[in-house]
Amino acid sequence: MAAAAAPATLAPGARKVLADEVAKKFQAEILDLVATKHGGVGPKLVGFLANGDLGARKYAEWTERTFKRDGLRFELREVTELTLEDELEKANKDPDVHGIMIYYPVFGQRPSFFGSNYDDYLRDTVSVCKDVEGVCHFYRRCLYRNQRFLDDTFTRKCVLPCTPLAVLKCLEHLEVYDRTLPMGDRMNGKVVTVVNRSEIVGRPLAAMLANDGAEVVSVDIDSVYVFRRGKLEVPNEGETSEMFIRKSDVLVLGVPSDSYKLDPSWVKEGAIVLNVSTSKNIDEKELLATRAGVRYVGQVGKVTVAMLERNLLRLHENFANYAGEASLKMEGGIDICGPKGVPPTAARAV
Repeated sequence: MAAAAAPATLAPGARKVLADEVAKKFQAEILDLVATKHGGVGPKLVGFLANGDLGARKYAEWTERTFKRDGLRFELREVTELTLEDELEKANKDPDVHGIMIYYPVFGQRPSFFGSNYDDYLRDTVSVCKDVEGVCHFYRRCLYRNQRFLDDTFTRKCVLPCTPLAVLKCLEHLEVYDRTLPMGDRMNGKVVTVVNRSEIVGRPLAAMLANDGAEVVSVDIDSVYVFRRGKLEVPNEGETSEMFIRKSDVLVLGVPSDSYKLDPSWVKEGAIVLNVSTSKNIDEKELLATRAGVRYVGQVGKVTVAMLERNLLRLHENFANYAGEASLKMEGGIDICGPKGVPPTAARAV
C-alpha cells in the first residue's frame, strides 16, 4: 500500500484559494435568476469555434456543462475560417440568440484585408446587443472612458470582459476592496502588477483596476507602463518590473507560456497572487512555503464562466425584452439595438 503524500509545507498565514470558493456565490445568484425570471430556461449563448485549439474546445465543453447545470442554453457551432463571418451575422440577426462568443485566436497575426488583425475586426463585428464577452469597440470604449452604464437613465449596465471581471470578483472576495470608500476609489492605495498586456485580459484588467483607484503596473515583454485612472505613464528611468513587483499588493500573472516563471522571492509577504494563464507562471509550492501571509489563486476559470453567465443574463435584461417599435438609442443617438435585441443595420457602425 502506497504511503500517503506528505502535506504541503505552508509559510505562516499562506493559503491557496480555490475558484469554487469565489464562484459559489454567483452560481447561487444565477440559479435564482434563471428560476424566478426565466421559468427555469434561460437565454441562449452561441459559441463559434473556427480553430483546432484543444484549450478552446475544453473551455466550450466546460461552458456547456455549466450552462446545462444552471438552466441556461449553450450551442457550440463549429465553422471554418471562411464561413465564420457569415455565420456570425446570422447569429447577430437571430432573435433566439441572446449572446455570442468567438474562441480566439482564429486568424492570429496573419495579414488581413480588413486591417492589421482580422481577429480584432471579428471582435467588432459581434452585435453590441449580444457581445457576451464585452470586447467589441463599443464596450472597450465604455471601459476605457469608465462609462459604467449604457444609457443616461443608468438602468442598463455595460458588460465587462469575463476574465478581468473574474479577477476583480476574486479580489472583492478576498476583501482587497475597501468598502468604506466611495465606488471608484475602493482600491485606493493599492499597487497591482499585471504581467502580460493582452487585449483580452491584461489591458482591460489594468484599466478596470485603475478605474477603481489602484496604481496599476502593466508589464509586457518589451515595456512597462503605469496606469492611474485614465492616464498612462512611463516609469522613471531606473525603475524596473522587479522593483514594482516587490512592492505590489496584488500580482496577476497571465503569460501564455510554460517558459515564463516569476521568482517567488520577488513577492512581498501578505500579497495576493492570481494566475490567470493556462500555464503556471510561478512555482506554487515554493510561493506558499516561503512567503508568509500570501494568498494564491491558481486558476479563475470557474469564476470566468460564472461571469459569462452573468453577462448573458445582463444582455438579455438590457436588450432582449426591449419591445419598443423604434430602436434603442444610445451613444449620441446612434441606433444600437432594435426590438427584441435584433440589431438594425446601423448597429455595426457604433
